[in-house]
Amino acid sequence: MKARSEFALGWKPLVAALVGTACGASPVPFSSMPVVIGPIHDATGWDFASISIGVTIYGIIASLTAPYVGSLADRYGVRKVALWSLFLFGVAFASMWFVPNNIWLFWGYWVVIGVIGIGSTPVTWSRAVSVWFDRNRGLALGLMLIGTSIAGIVVPLIAHWAVAAGGWRAAYPALALLPLCIALPLGLLWFREPRAEERPQTLANASGTLPGHTLAQAAREPRFWALLVSIAIISMAYGGAHIHMSQMVQLHGFSKAESDATIAVVAIGILAGRLIVGLLFDRMWAPGVAFASLLLPAAGCYLLMGQADSLTVVRAGAFLLGFAAGAESDVIAFMAARYFGLAHYGKIYGFLYMSFGIGSAISPVLYGSVRDATGNYDPMLAAAMLMFAVGGALLLTLGRYPEARAAEPAAEPQAA
Repeated sequence: MKARSEFALGWKPLVAALVGTACGASPVPFSSMPVVIGPIHDATGWDFASISIGVTIYGIIASLTAPYVGSLADRYGVRKVALWSLFLFGVAFASMWFVPNNIWLFWGYWVVIGVIGIGSTPVTWSRAVSVWFDRNRGLALGLMLIGTSIAGIVVPLIAHWAVAAGGWRAAYPALALLPLCIALPLGLLWFREPRAEERPQTLANASGTLPGHTLAQAAREPRFWALLVSIAIISMAYGGAHIHMSQMVQLHGFSKAESDATIAVVAIGILAGRLIVGLLFDRMWAPGVAFASLLLPAAGCYLLMGQADSLTVVRAGAFLLGFAAGAESDVIAFMAARYFGLAHYGKIYGFLYMSFGIGSAISPVLYGSVRDATGNYDPMLAAAMLMFAVGGALLLTLGRYPEARAAEPAAEPQAA
């Protein structure tokens, strides 16, 4: 009897992971902030850098806890970790409705979201997808990460409507419906890791363990640190551009509605990056593909600089920056699995995600500080052009894919 394909076996967990990614703590805060940052500034008088510190705190807290959460997923399975975190994230995000006009309490809410939300990000979802898929892993991860593109299109629209109807605070309970009423029920129904007999043949062995490095083994390899530094540089170049995109477009003379709609163009760029790069990763040497892909957002930064009065040109720059985000997320998930295996994937991915999260968290403050100091974002965009090129070039040092390494017996998570 012909063996069933990876997609025939794993499509339900893949769809659940896609929706969980879309509604989780990775895209929802970052896709809503560009819409609410202006209304928060107008309503409270807080400067843009101070407001941006909220997502910076969230990003740093979440990033520091990512290796621990990844380790829990390795040990106990991702289903429990992902679904509990999804529920708690939704509750905490909805509670932002109660934030008073106190910047310290505003930051305090982001601390809580960072602690409890990280398990609803690709740190968990991508582990399950990587075990269901091997030959088509790049495409499967790209499809899973389309969730952030969907969020990038849907979340700003919901936030824009909610802000218009009830002020900036109303955006948070409205958006909390996504994890609580959509992703969580679907995850309870479909999301799980494969049993040993359902895994791809390349991941099956007599002992039932998964191949791969421990974190200590991975950290002894120069390629691990090259990948980590590359991720940090690229995320620092991109993260703030996404958060400040609406403000960036408004500085070119366009309305808030046109500027908020440009965030959807970024999301389309992310979607294109995820699918194209993920598909190419399965067929070509991934670091080379990633390097070429990361040269595009450098051009995007150039298009967003100056005083361009063409909305088409500005949105072309936004699209290319989105393409970078799509490519980078594929880089983290795919290369963590391909270079270091799956036995301790959650912990290794969590460590790499820590670099991504901290870079993405610092970036909005850098962009906001440049805006406050100069009145525009051009100096930061010029720096980001160089950062994309350097971060992409570092990936070329990773070398050939290694042979699989046997796992330690204790590393195997319990079957869901």
